[in-house]
Amino acid sequence: MSALALSVLLSLVSAVAYAGGAIVQERVAAGTPDQPYAPMRSPAWWAAVALSGVGGLLHVVALAYGPLSLVQPLGALTIVFALPMAALFVRRRAGATAWRGAIMATVGLGGLLSLTGTAGSHSLDGTQRLVVALATAGGLVALMASARAAHRHPAVRSALLAGAAGVAFGVSSVFTKTVAVDWTAASPTAQLPSMLVIGVLATAGMLLSQASYRDAGLAAPLATLTVVNPVVAAAVGITMFGESFRYGMTGTVVALGCGVVAAGGLILLTTERISSDAKRRGGAKAPVAAGGPVAPEAVISEPVISAQAVVRAKTPGEPLPAVPVLPGLPAVPVVPAPVTVPSAAALPVPLRY
Repeated sequence: MSALALSVLLSLVSAVAYAGGAIVQERVAAGTPDQPYAPMRSPAWWAAVALSGVGGLLHVVALAYGPLSLVQPLGALTIVFALPMAALFVRRRAGATAWRGAIMATVGLGGLLSLTGTAGSHSLDGTQRLVVALATAGGLVALMASARAAHRHPAVRSALLAGAAGVAFGVSSVFTKTVAVDWTAASPTAQLPSMLVIGVLATAGMLLSQASYRDAGLAAPLATLTVVNPVVAAAVGITMFGESFRYGMTGTVVALGCGVVAAGGLILLTTERISSDAKRRGGAKAPVAAGGPVAPEAVISEPVISAQAVVRAKTPGEPLPAVPVLPGLPAVPVVPAPVTVPSAAALPVPLRY
């Protein structure tokens, strides 16, 4: 098997592993809404971590055998695998809008990155690595702050967190490719700073993706992460690795069109999620009668005991009957308080003129 074919095979298996991990993460997020980032007491969450770790390891090996511009587009198949896997294993079916958005995002992304040419194996020098790491940290902080500000809008918050996770994973792939190219058995410690950056970014991406699934479902966050991840890696590859679009100006125009298609798919996914949230909030309201709002008196379904029936006794000196306070509760006897009646002399007499 050639190195290119092995890279493709590893990328496909990695996409399946990532899809499985995303499904488990979404289920954990739905079950532990009070722990959005790291529900460490959940065995299912650790299973998601293991699946994502397998996917990441396979992705690293694929990057070692294939170019960045080939391995990253194949990672977009994660969303294609995740939707049918979720419907099959956890009965989480996506709507027609989500399917259209996922297909548009995947097709647009695949077309965009398939037009990215290669310029051999390149890596980043020390200054470039520092610049990329600092820019990534600043971008992650900005996206997380924006997500915190948008906490009242779950769909927007989820998209921002998923975008931050995509940035973390994309830059992690860039550093992974750099380490794979520059790795030598003679000086493995020279790559230790880059490996530390990879570990930090991979952990941040895992936690941010976990948070993005809370109150947002599976399709929209996963599609956002899947698109942002390779786009960021391709942007770094074009600007710093010397890669470019194929077929000159024609390829550039087609690539821009593919980017518009991918963005439209993400908009469809986000719109579908916002519509679902609006329907759920609307369904949680109190029912209204067909003729208009329900009058306050209509809420009382039990017969109301009049005040006269409460204060009137059968015979003088006889205790009042027990009156039920609420249906299902024991009757409470009513004990009348002594009433002092003023004498006629004490009553006010109106003045006559």
